[in-house]
Amino acid sequence: MKLLHFADAHIDMANYGRHDPETGLPLRVLDFLKSLDTIVDAAIFEKVDIVIFAGDAYKDRSPAPTFQREWGRRIMRLSQAKIPTLLLIGNHDISPAAGRAHAIQEFDTLQVPYIKVLQKPEFLTPKELWDIPVQVIAMPWITRSSLMANIGETDLGKAYERIEGNISSLVEEWVAEADKNLPLILTAHASVEGAMFGAERMVMLGSDLVLPTSLVKDPRLDYVAMGHIHKPQDVNEGQYPPVIYPGSIERIDFGEARDKKFFILADVARGATKVEWKEIKGTRPFIECRAVLKSDENVTEVLKSAMPKDISGAIVKLVVEYPKELDTLIDDVALRKYAEQAFEFHLVKKPKIESRVRIPEGQVVSSLSPLDLLEQYFDVARVNDKDDLQKLAREIISADEASDAD
Repeated sequence: MKLLHFADAHIDMANYGRHDPETGLPLRVLDFLKSLDTIVDAAIFEKVDIVIFAGDAYKDRSPAPTFQREWGRRIMRLSQAKIPTLLLIGNHDISPAAGRAHAIQEFDTLQVPYIKVLQKPEFLTPKELWDIPVQVIAMPWITRSSLMANIGETDLGKAYERIEGNISSLVEEWVAEADKNLPLILTAHASVEGAMFGAERMVMLGSDLVLPTSLVKDPRLDYVAMGHIHKPQDVNEGQYPPVIYPGSIERIDFGEARDKKFFILADVARGATKVEWKEIKGTRPFIECRAVLKSDENVTEVLKSAMPKDISGAIVKLVVEYPKELDTLIDDVALRKYAEQAFEFHLVKKPKIESRVRIPEGQVVSSLSPLDLLEQYFDVARVNDKDDLQKLAREIISADEASDAD
């Protein structure tokens, strides 16, 4: 049985760039939709038997109608191609308030052909899967409020501990119940013990329920389709079953700058699953550069040389560390002109200030007047208008002393 697995689409993550004048959509949204089109095209071309989306269609549970339309168009292509598709609910799809609709509710409400929304823990047999010869255990995102309400526990740590035990027992029952002659898939939107996160966790909200490795690495499973962590990885690499996080379909932030983006094609068979990582080509590059200024010579040229020559179409961040007195020598306009071929350019300045004023040997702070201390600070900070500021300070202190005398 041929499976396509992807996750963490976040198609409305328009946190960089401009809008496209033709469609009116943010250009970054078009990047995400391009990757989604690549995945849908592959599912149709490969004539896969089933698609599993392991959660997080949007950045939150209240997407704009325009973004819902664009997501819906892609999912409807799968429906029209009669490709059975499972949509798992992720933490960004669900409301923290009980009883409120999740972000992809319409596919369940309208009962779209060949589309099934997985919004609760459940065990699906071929009968519930359009007679495909496969079994699926689904574990969507479990909210904190659900944890606390369902088990009556007020301590979050203890609640997680208890719910992890409950989940393990539930999955164990389903695994034992499953037909031993058919492949068995577990899909979950959650963290797994031992999985690696990216350098930044900008889109990870709240505390995670961490699934134990014994649960997902059970050799009676034939494939584990995970979502939630954006760093592509097989948590059970070299062992059976494959426990796959395909990662997000586009780069979300600079924490993912070095990550390639993938979806998964897997030939799932009882005890003999084979996995193929399919790289999504043409994703928007993120380039982070760093420079340290140590002198006032050729500052602009030094900063230009810190960036690669080819930054066309990339989202670029240049982080500059420098002594504070060199601040006026950093030519923002010239740097932005140099980086005009980039999709977006961010200049992050990190001036360094002497952290401590050193008192001359043989003196203590209590022996110096406020004016003496202020003068030493102005010297260390290399303030340009030192004399004028010192004069103003004397006037203020004199006026304050005269007021006290009255």
